[in-house]
Amino acid sequence: MEPAAALRGCHGAMAARQNKTSEKVSERPILSTGPGERMTAEQRALLRRLTHDGFEPEAFSDQLTQAEAAKRISMLQAKLKLLDEPPHTL
Repeated sequence: MEPAAALRGCHGAMAARQNKTSEKVSERPILSTGPGERMTAEQRALLRRLTHDGFEPEAFSDQLTQAEAAKRISMLQAKLKLLDEPPHTL
């Protein structure tokens, strides 16, 4: 574990997990092939992982279209990116 993570105490494990997640977030699935088609298996797997990592299990549904899944994936990737940034200090 890096020294900075050790100084964060109990939040160090969470930060390490979030850093690991942010590395995976850059993987981009095929977001959409049609307006009303069900989401792909790749989208389903990515969305399931992102909802778990973003602490939003209610954002996952097997009934999503590819366009809806793409929108939720983008939203969760943005949220996880914000969680990785340090808090603002004065």
